[in-house]
Amino acid sequence: MAPSFMFEAPSDEEPELSESKDEDNEEAEEEEEGDEAEDRPSKPKPKSQSPWDFTSYSESVAEEHARRGTTSVDFKISKILQQSSAPAQQEETSDSESDKQVDYRSEDEDEENSNARDNKSFFAPAEGASFHANSFMELNLSRPLLRACETLGYTKPTPIQAACIPLALTGRDICGSAITGSGKTAAFALPTLERLLFRPKRVSAIRVLILTPARELAVQVHSMIEKLAQYTDIRCCLIVGGLSLKAQETALRLMPDIVVATPGRMIDHLRNTMSVDLDDLAVLILDEADRLLELGFSAEIHELVRLCPKRRQTMLFSATMTEEVDELVKLSLTRPLRLSADPSAKRPSTLTEEVVRIRRMREVNQEAVLLSLCTKTFTSRVIIFSGTKQAAHRLKILFQLAGLQAAELHGDLTQVQRLDALERFRKQEVDFLIATDVAARGLDIIGVQTVINYACPRDITSYVHRVGRTARAGREGYAVTFVTDNDRSLLKAIAKRVGSKLKSRIVAEQSITKWSQKIEEMEEKVTEVIEEERAERALRKAEMEATKAENMIAHKDEIYARPKRTWFMTEKEKKLVAKEAKASVEKEKGSANAIISAQQAEDLKMKEKRKREREKNLPRKKRRKLEAAREMLEDQSEINEPDGSGKHKKEKEGISLVDLAYRRAKAVKAVKKAVDSGKIVKKSNKSSKQYKQRTQSRTEEMRELFENDMSERRQKSSSNAGRKKPKSSFKSKSRYKRR
Repeated sequence: MAPSFMFEAPSDEEPELSESKDEDNEEAEEEEEGDEAEDRPSKPKPKSQSPWDFTSYSESVAEEHARRGTTSVDFKISKILQQSSAPAQQEETSDSESDKQVDYRSEDEDEENSNARDNKSFFAPAEGASFHANSFMELNLSRPLLRACETLGYTKPTPIQAACIPLALTGRDICGSAITGSGKTAAFALPTLERLLFRPKRVSAIRVLILTPARELAVQVHSMIEKLAQYTDIRCCLIVGGLSLKAQETALRLMPDIVVATPGRMIDHLRNTMSVDLDDLAVLILDEADRLLELGFSAEIHELVRLCPKRRQTMLFSATMTEEVDELVKLSLTRPLRLSADPSAKRPSTLTEEVVRIRRMREVNQEAVLLSLCTKTFTSRVIIFSGTKQAAHRLKILFQLAGLQAAELHGDLTQVQRLDALERFRKQEVDFLIATDVAARGLDIIGVQTVINYACPRDITSYVHRVGRTARAGREGYAVTFVTDNDRSLLKAIAKRVGSKLKSRIVAEQSITKWSQKIEEMEEKVTEVIEEERAERALRKAEMEATKAENMIAHKDEIYARPKRTWFMTEKEKKLVAKEAKASVEKEKGSANAIISAQQAEDLKMKEKRKREREKNLPRKKRRKLEAAREMLEDQSEINEPDGSGKHKKEKEGISLVDLAYRRAKAVKAVKKAVDSGKIVKKSNKSSKQYKQRTQSRTEEMRELFENDMSERRQKSSSNAGRKKPKSSFKSKSRYKRR
């Protein structure tokens, strides 16, 4: 008889589990379930919760527009469409010419062989790691977490979860990598929550810090942890830029168990918020570690690692590992375990990858090609990646004017607007999400069918993360990349990664021509929307400046009484800021023509004298370089001076000539001194005699050379005859005597 306290998965989840079980176990379970099904009534299948929830942020977008006195882009576009004719009709699918999909053929082969480095000596052997588990019950998780997994619809652990959770529960440092969409968030969230269930509850402290590179990813991880911890008393806090600073300070002072943060805002709170520290931190988790170490994040990560206690557990996760990540691993992890789930599968098997070749003279029609694809082939649940924020905003306006429902996600929007765009796309209120690379990492939006790289990514790593937004968790997906002639190197890398499965899509010429004409007709409306936004932005900025001035006048004492906020900067940045400040001060002094005292003049004179003395001690080569650079600057300043300052120009010219004559005389004197001391042997000047008479014949020239040679020999022989013969050395005599 089975014990009554066992936590069992419901029967409606068994078909999903049965795919990976043995046939014998399947038959036995089906027989047991068949016997029990007669006695109990059938229960309706419970609706699983979504792990991501941005609803609370999306509801406040209207309040934000009302508070700031602005209107959304959709409202502006709808107003313009109402004033003009009806929106552009979508292209009918019954065109005579349709798109084609053919096998991709590379123009030339790529023969680069990448030799992977062997870093196994640094990592501890992961002998006990198993990438297979039939259920979460096998991973030694507590009942509240198993119940949360059941509520979210998680039935069977993914390979990275099955390998990571048991080892993370032992407190080991882990460096995990797996393909996109493999459940890395739950892989580090579940063991962390399991450990926090047994924390000392009398003392409140920040015990877990999770760092992410993007705000949206931090919101997603925070939502996921709250859903997994919904049946526990564990508290989680979100610390990202763009949201209320005071609310975050209040939440941090309450000492939550888990903090999900972006690096910059976390350092801001650690420096400027009272009673907030990481002294009791037990677990540090770096999500998307390679992105964290890119430009702008490396210094912050090293600073946070320095502030964390040394006796901690560190977990590092990413879909792609770079050399910088290996350096961070060696810096912050102690004998870590390297877990690579699905190492053979570099790409999801359900992903179909295509390229659209944009020839050199056809790049102006790229928007028309995109609209043609989005109206005929890929019509819903599409993420479009653009290269810049301005391009994303223009595409958003074009899509709305063409009658296609689209949302935009980039850095020019407020944080509430960015989260609202994600929520609208998740709820399928819009069919297209036009985004920059802020949406390329970690975002798990269920049901994304297609990813279109309108702007080609910088490298193969960015490409992997972009196309990883689709074909997640075994679902099918398409990835279409627009490739120009300037992106040949990336095209080779994609072809090498995908192999024979890469397809080339040929868009119908008739459709491109049609959409090119429509875009030309919509240009005036696009310009009108952008001008209206620019005027609204200028008005809002003026109102903000006026409000700021009023607050400074009304609350001057209170504002100046607050402690000054400090910001984190690297040493290199501090030196650059100090150098710029010093240059600006000197520039102001030079332009003001201030009268200086005799003491200041003496100080400047002594400073210049010490500078000259330092230059004298430099090596000759460096000293000459400095002098040449100074002369070039003087000549450049003389050239740039206006003609009206002729007197000053003559004075400068006189000074520079004197310096030049002084240097030449000094050089001649030094050469003469060296010749007298015997350090330099002066060569006879034969060139003047050789080039004395160019018009003389060859025979005369040879005769003159012969006579010169004979006269030199006679002089040498006469000088040798006048000298006494040197006595032979004692050594030579003794040598002959021995023989």
